[in-house]
Amino acid sequence: MIGDLQSGPTAGRINDRVKIAIFGGAFDPIHSGHVQAAKAAVRRLRLNKVLFVPTGCPPHKTGNGLIDYHHRFAMVALACAEDSRFVPSTLESPELHAGPNYSIDTVRRAKRMLKPGDSLYFLIGLDALIDLPHWKQFRQLLDLTDFIVVSRPGFDSREVEKSLPRELLDQRPRRNSRQIRLRRTTLHILPHVEVPVASTDLRNAIRRKQSIKGMVPPMVEEYILKEGLYLAAHQLHGGK
Repeated sequence: MIGDLQSGPTAGRINDRVKIAIFGGAFDPIHSGHVQAAKAAVRRLRLNKVLFVPTGCPPHKTGNGLIDYHHRFAMVALACAEDSRFVPSTLESPELHAGPNYSIDTVRRAKRMLKPGDSLYFLIGLDALIDLPHWKQFRQLLDLTDFIVVSRPGFDSREVEKSLPRELLDQRPRRNSRQIRLRRTTLHILPHVEVPVASTDLRNAIRRKQSIKGMVPPMVEEYILKEGLYLAAHQLHGGK
C-alpha cells in the first residue's frame, strides 16, 4: 500500500534513496498494456516502485459508469502481484479521500510520504499529457514532479511542446530527443511502448462473451469471470 513505500527488497538503494512513479487511472479494468507501460518505465528510469492508483471519483467522468472502486482496486492488486516493484495504492480511495480526485492532490499526498532525496515521477500516456492544460492546477503539477510519457508509434515530441505554455519550457537547446526539459522538471519519453488494447475494447469483448485471454493478467481475467464484471453496458466519459 502507499504507506509501505520505503520497505521491501527493491526499496533500499544508494543512500536509501528510492525512485517512485505514480500511475493513476480508472483501471476499468487494468490490462496488459498498463503492465507493459509500467515495466518499460521501470527499465528506462530504473524505478524502485510503481504505485498503481485506481481513481475513486474522477472529476470529469460519470462515476456511475465505473465498476465499483473495490473491484477495480482488487484487479489492480492482482495485476501487481506479478512484480514486487508494483504496488497497489489507496491514494485515491473514496473511503480515505472523499470527493473528486485531482492529480495535483494525489502528487502532493505522495510527496509528503517520501524521504528527502527520493525521486517522484508521474507515469502518463501521450494523449493524456497533451490534454494536461485542462487539468486542475496543471502548472503546479508540472513543477512538482517529473513525468514519464508513454508515447505511440510515429510520436513527434513537438506535439507535447506545442500543447504546453511556452513559459513552462526550458528554452535551452535540447540534447536528448527523449527528454523535454521544463523550468523545474523533465518529461521523459518512452518511445514505442506496445499498448495493443484499451479498457473500452475489453469491456465490449466481455459483454459479447469473447475471450480476453492475454489482454489482461491471468489473475485479473479469473477475477472478472468469477465476479461477472462488465456483463452490463457501462461507459466512461471525459478525462482526468
